[in-house]
Amino acid sequence: MKTREEALAYGLSFPNTYQDAPFHDPNWQLVRVKGSKKVFLWTYEKDGAIHLNVKVDPEWRDYWRSAYDSVIPGWHQNKEHWNTIILDGSIPKEDIERMIADSYELVEDSTSKRIYCEY
Repeated sequence: MKTREEALAYGLSFPNTYQDAPFHDPNWQLVRVKGSKKVFLWTYEKDGAIHLNVKVDPEWRDYWRSAYDSVIPGWHQNKEHWNTIILDGSIPKEDIERMIADSYELVEDSTSKRIYCEY
């Protein structure tokens, strides 16, 4: 995965998702879960590269950061729960997709639990 378009398309392939640009800045494109409006994928260009912010289980956070130099603590996010993936070609597509899928699952799961607990 090398482009923002690929990342957005993959994020939008999950059920009940939509793209949003809440800052009125085309550099920031997000993918959210319908209903809760929770974001699981942030995309933006910084320093000439596309960056992706994904939610991460703290148990996996350090693994991804140690496995790839291009996975760093979440930029402008809670460093405990978010990682930034820099699309510089050094991370296999399958691992990027896994991190995005995990982010979706964390956000979707928390939404389902909250709704279930309210009833």
